[in-house]
Amino acid sequence: MNLPVKVLVVDDSAFIRRVVGDILANDPEIQVVGTARNGKEALEKASLLAPDVITLDVEMPVMDGLETLEKLMVQKPVAVIMLSAHTEAGAVVTLRALELGAVDFVLKPQKTVEVKELAQILPEKVKAAARIPPRRLCLGKPCREIVPAPLLSAGMGRFDVVAVGTSTGGPAALQQVLTRLPADFPIGIVIVQHMPPGFTAALARRLNELSALEIREAQEGDVVGPGVVLIAPAGKQMVVERKGSVVRTHLTEDAGIPTIFKPSADVLFLSVATVYGKRSLGVILTGMGNDGLRGLRAIKEQGGMVLAQDEETSIVYGMPRAAVEAGLADRVLPLPAIAGEIVSLVTSGPPYSKGENTQWRF
Repeated sequence: MNLPVKVLVVDDSAFIRRVVGDILANDPEIQVVGTARNGKEALEKASLLAPDVITLDVEMPVMDGLETLEKLMVQKPVAVIMLSAHTEAGAVVTLRALELGAVDFVLKPQKTVEVKELAQILPEKVKAAARIPPRRLCLGKPCREIVPAPLLSAGMGRFDVVAVGTSTGGPAALQQVLTRLPADFPIGIVIVQHMPPGFTAALARRLNELSALEIREAQEGDVVGPGVVLIAPAGKQMVVERKGSVVRTHLTEDAGIPTIFKPSADVLFLSVATVYGKRSLGVILTGMGNDGLRGLRAIKEQGGMVLAQDEETSIVYGMPRAAVEAGLADRVLPLPAIAGEIVSLVTSGPPYSKGENTQWRF
């Protein structure tokens, strides 16, 4: 019998400590081994109790969540899930926490209905976090000095769009990929990142600050074009539609495709396969579950190509694993190699055999 996942709950609010503790204690596979009211107390208890996962509030007295997180990653890396406020400031701080090594986040409940929503997702996120090998906990942290990959040729490549899907661990993975792409990247990029409403805009702004590309949260009717990265807004489905020679985004509440995700990588990828056909390049990065699998299969059926992040560099090897095990991945790459491969493929377009699977190992 597997041992229960040991969790330390950290929050300055007694109410939140009780709510989170009760939710986790109701799962027989989880054991709440302790609680802490601030960062200083959290560091002491983390050393004493050796939890597998820590749920960590951002705003706390004595020592806040970001400082606590930084010290935890130095003291002994542990899987951390942040508790984020429903505010723009909360989104910004949470994204910073993901850069510092937190593996995931949930919204702090404010209403009874939000407590019920938290009860549905938090135990699974905790168990997924506990399965992350310790050596991977710092993999998502971006390199401090990143040099964009050079544009290899000015010729016409074989792709007209790059479509990316990701979830847990995605913000840091996207940062590593997008900051390595050159300003004169010749085609458009469309992205689905699983996040609650209010967070994708903050993510786009942060990535835009760090990248040579123009990165923004997509709006209705945005043109998909060279050097522009469009991130699907949380709470909406994003598809691409062609009108004449121009491809634009269309945002909708329901794209008619069964999915629990909004936005969904499947929804985006299926539309990309329809609009771009064999000139589609699909990229699937770290994330829990198998969203994107149906869409990647459609891209492959149209003659397009698929890149997947490898297990060793994925915070959660769920979405890439689904693509690899289904035989859809043409390249299985470590995260640092993905940007360079994208640049090579979209600018020089080397031929490849359909179904070829190249496993890179550094």
